[in-house]
This record gives sequence, structure tokens and C-alpha cells, in this order.
Amino acid sequence: MKMQVERIINNNVVSAFDSKGKEVLVMGKGIGFQAKRNKEIDQELIEKIFYLDTQTEVDKFKKLLANLPLEHIQVSNEIITYADETLGRKLNPNIYITLTDHINFAIERFQQGMLFDNPLLWDVQRLYRREYLIGEYAVALIGKQIGIRLPVDEAASIALHIVNAEYSSIMSETMSITKIIPQLVEIVEKDFEITLEEQSLRYDSFITYLRTLMQRIVSREQLDGIDQEFNDMVKKLYPKEYGCSRKIADFLTEHYPDIVLAEELAMLSIHIRRLILGTRGKE
Repeated sequence: MKMQVERIINNNVVSAFDSKGKEVLVMGKGIGFQAKRNKEIDQELIEKIFYLDTQTEVDKFKKLLANLPLEHIQVSNEIITYADETLGRKLNPNIYITLTDHINFAIERFQQGMLFDNPLLWDVQRLYRREYLIGEYAVALIGKQIGIRLPVDEAASIALHIVNAEYSSIMSETMSITKIIPQLVEIVEKDFEITLEEQSLRYDSFITYLRTLMQRIVSREQLDGIDQEFNDMVKKLYPKEYGCSRKIADFLTEHYPDIVLAEELAMLSIHIRRLILGTRGKE
């Protein structure tokens, strides 16, 4: 793909226009050293082309990359690529900004002896196991490539950035949801007098559903196309599960402005039913 230089960010990053006229950021060791505006980029120097969704994001990333060491950019890119491949889903491109900035800041803090605990470490380990394992991979990769061994709390912080990119949310929302989900699980456990098996696929599926439900509530995009007949049928077939859903809905109403709508209540009841059947099937 032929690209023309638009602006030299530093010796290792340039902005360019691709063949469709879209501005992209191009990384490669020494790529900006002899580059000139409107000249074609040497294809052999290209290591990574960053495509972002909006011009605002492109401008933010330009500003960020202008002052970062190349190795910090490279390790962040490797982590994001690994996360994409491991999760099997495309992450929001904004993660190139947020995670790269976070990793650079985490390294700087470590070098200055400023270490912070992550209060959500335990919850992240329980709720986002796949993302947390990617965070552990990231910490190991940073240690290998940059020679800095970040604390385990950073694995959780990196995992939260990945969760953000999966759901296209912001950090404050993700942290809020992460704090609340264990309390929702506790409501189910108390209601049915069980202890859920956190390593099970059904548990993972239920946590994913809760995360998606809360994201819809936060973004005010709840499911609302159900007919009353179906809602009544679910309530009749699964009265215990529906009652538990109602308790969860009441709890969420204390934390978020919107009530949980009828379709969400019915779907939550079905997910609880599936979870309980899987758990009791192993008793």
C-alpha cells in the first residue's frame, strides 16, 4: 500500500495518507528520520499502521506518540495484538491511545518508585479471567522487552483497559460495573443458597451477560421490544428466578438512574435459570 507522509511525529512515527486519503499513523524504527512531507513512505521501514476511527483520536494519538520511547509503543502494540488474537474479537481502536498512555505512565511511576495497589485486583481476577491472563502476559512482556517487572496489580489495570476496549466503554463505567457485579452474584447465591463455581463456563457466561446488561443500562440502550405475554410466561415458568431478577433490578436502581425494563428482567431470569440448572446439575 502506497502512503504519503503528512507529518513527521518523531524519528520513529509519521502521520500519512493512505490510498483512500484517510490519515493514519505509521510506526517503524527510523521511519521519520529522512522522511519528507508528501513523499512516499519506504515500505520496508513500516512496522505498524495505526487506524483510528475519528480525526480527534488520530490527533490525540499523534500528541501522545510525539514524546514516547519507541519501545513503549512497540510493547503496547504487541499486547493489543495478543489481546485481539486471544479474545477473538476486534477491540475498539481507542485502546491504542488509552493502553499505550497507561503503560508509559506505569513504567514512569515504577522508575520513580511510585507503586500503587489496585483495589479491584481480586474482582478482576474473578470476573475477567481471560483479560487478566492477558494482563499477566503484558507484565511479563514488559519485563522481557523493557527490563521492568511491574507489580501484579498492573495486570489487573491492563485487563480493565482491555475490557473497556471490548465493550467500547470508559474506565469509570468499567470500574463501577466491576465493583457491582460481585454484589449481584451474591444476591443469586443467597437467594438460591448455593456457591457458584467461578471456574465454570456457565459462570463465565453469566458474568458476561451481567456485564453486557449493565453496559446497556449505563448507555441507556436496554432491550425493550418484548411483548407482555412472553414476560408473563417467564414469570410463571420461573417464579424463583424472576423474583431474584427483581431483587437484582432493585439493587441496580439504587446505583443507576434508569429502572430495569421488562425484557431485561425476563432475559435475566432465563440466564439465572440456566446458571442454576448448571450448578445444581453438579451437586
